[in-house]
Amino acid sequence: MSKKILAVDDDRDIVDVIKIILEDEGYEVSTLTTGRNILDVISSIRPDLILLDVMLGGMDGREICKSIKAHAIFKYIPIVMISASHNLQNVLKMPGSPNDFLSKPFDIDHLVNKVRTQLGATG
Repeated sequence: MSKKILAVDDDRDIVDVIKIILEDEGYEVSTLTTGRNILDVISSIRPDLILLDVMLGGMDGREICKSIKAHAIFKYIPIVMISASHNLQNVLKMPGSPNDFLSKPFDIDHLVNKVRTQLGATG
């Protein structure tokens, strides 16, 4: 059974690229272009990992991350924040923070390695 990943970015091209790259690696990828109703989506698809953009068209991905991490059932799902404009290293130490972050533009191998690391996969 392949691992499920939820990619959330308000840029359709970016989620499409992430989907193609990670499906090629054998993952099952769902995408969202908004943070609205994200808890409902997480409930229905039960992802093993969430890739979450910081700026989601008027919504703050960091706040969405906090709400996911505050949820008893979802708090164990690893979250990798993606950002072009924010250095998120300091955010990783805060309560409700993501497990890791990835800067845009990202290298394909770097994305795949982050995903493997968070999912505990090898090779």
